[in-house]
Amino acid sequence: MVFMFKTTLLLFACSIALSAGEKTMMHCFAFTTLDSATESDWKAFSAATDAMPSKIPSIVRVWHGKLLRPLAQFSPDAETRKKFTASATEAEGKFTRLDRQHGVCFEFKNQGPAALKEYTAHPYHPEWLKLYEKVRRAGTTTYDILGQ
Repeated sequence: MVFMFKTTLLLFACSIALSAGEKTMMHCFAFTTLDSATESDWKAFSAATDAMPSKIPSIVRVWHGKLLRPLAQFSPDAETRKKFTASATEAEGKFTRLDRQHGVCFEFKNQGPAALKEYTAHPYHPEWLKLYEKVRRAGTTTYDILGQ
């Protein structure tokens, strides 16, 4: 009994030690939904997104859903944009606001541009993209988080 307990404890400790140093990458994006998206569009998008780890080997897991709070995206018009320079962090002018309501994150086994290139080049990506485009307005707020 003591041997079994010690063995179980050792295996548990080893699994924590092995996962603690993982250098994975999270590829996340927030998007604005289309009012015209139907319930079947959302179901197809959700199923296709959930299938990503089984379709693309470099993806470990996915998260997707409605954001807790909308993420506001502000865009300056062309004239206002010209006022921003490396040293100018403020400008007056006309801006438009776009709210991002949903988000997706893919966890990749590896970090960096090679992981993203493999993902976008995979034959399943265009299939998934067709379903994604049925629920979202063009454009996203995208960022990548590198595991430490």
